[in-house]
Amino acid sequence: MGNLWGNTFAKARGAFYGWWMVAVSGFIMVITAVPLFQASAVWAVALESQFGWSRTQLGLALSFTRVEGSLTGPIAGYLVDRLGTRFMVFTGLLILAAGFILFSRVENLWMFYLAYFVMSIGQGQAGWLTVMTLLNHWFVRRRGLAMGLAMVGMGIGALVLVPVIAWLINPDADRLGWRRTAEIMAVVVLVSAIILPKLIRNKPEDVGDYPDGESPTVAALKAGAQQREPELELTIGQALRTQAFWCISFGHGLGSMVVLAIMSHLGLLLGDLGYGVQTTAWVITVQTAVAIVFQFLGGWLGDRIPKNVALFIFTTIQGLGVVLLTVGPGIIYFYAFAVLFGIGFGGRTPLTTAIRGEYFGRASFGKILGISTVPMNILLLIAAPMAGFMRDELGDYNMAFLLLAGLNILGAVLFLIARRPKLPGLVRAEAAA
Repeated sequence: MGNLWGNTFAKARGAFYGWWMVAVSGFIMVITAVPLFQASAVWAVALESQFGWSRTQLGLALSFTRVEGSLTGPIAGYLVDRLGTRFMVFTGLLILAAGFILFSRVENLWMFYLAYFVMSIGQGQAGWLTVMTLLNHWFVRRRGLAMGLAMVGMGIGALVLVPVIAWLINPDADRLGWRRTAEIMAVVVLVSAIILPKLIRNKPEDVGDYPDGESPTVAALKAGAQQREPELELTIGQALRTQAFWCISFGHGLGSMVVLAIMSHLGLLLGDLGYGVQTTAWVITVQTAVAIVFQFLGGWLGDRIPKNVALFIFTTIQGLGVVLLTVGPGIIYFYAFAVLFGIGFGGRTPLTTAIRGEYFGRASFGKILGISTVPMNILLLIAAPMAGFMRDELGDYNMAFLLLAGLNILGAVLFLIARRPKLPGLVRAEAAA
């Protein structure tokens, strides 16, 4: 049945099957990332209302997901290269569904942490790392665009899902509540685990095709082979010895620290200033809507200018947006933050993965991406609890977000100085030519 579904979609209107993989990848990221991360700002408000946990305790939940990422990221990278995307998506979604069921039964803090830990294992196995590896196999010349479109799909899902979750779990209203909402998410994820793997093909070669739907000769002619650098195929050992691997890994981590902190604390910050959970949802909605546009534009731009330069620009804009959270209590500053942060976060998101594909190739991409998440997750481990601790000690979030904005700018500089690797054999061949 799986082959029948795949062949049917592949033949539909003669479309390149890689674009179906983009759509599937976007949907997978919607159900794995949006409820767990983008919506964490509104979950936190409901949990604080019911249990009275401190900001530091709430912030630790997302840090537990980073512990999981540091431990299992390299394993997931190895498994997706060895076993393929279909297996990873199926098993990861099953684990995520179990995690949502556990989350709906939370009665104390340790159960909350355990539920988030289990959900993050499922999300890590089925989500971003896995689907980005999938798209890296299906696209070369249009890699940035494909990854950008998948991110746009996730953004559209967040645009709808975050306000809906906020409306359902609002502690000031008598609606479905956060427990029943978590149960519904478990059912949606479980059904997806049954359906989505049937649509996935791990590589274009599995359906007798090529990356981008173009034979190597046609692709070379379209790209202008005389002007295009050859696609490298680095092993994990070769990648670890490059300056680019470490600059990209730490640049990605420093730029993502503030994202994780905001996901945890934005709703709590707005609550401190007298705004309700629905206001938090609308600010996130504006940020997500802007990000959707720039996820596409970022991927498109990254296929036309050096990706490290584009990453520097977008990551810097993201940091400037964060500074606006410290300017004053007026709601206008939060919507201005949403616009700038949406531009920066949206633009850089597809490029952080596309640059790894361009610099390191297809052969060991999953392993390389998995290993590169270790330094990133170590940095993310401290982001949310640090922001919560500084707020508990200082009385507000200003110093925490200014510190994170500064680290964000440092990450932008690391992206800028990341140099495309050159294998010794390739350097000698270019010199001879």
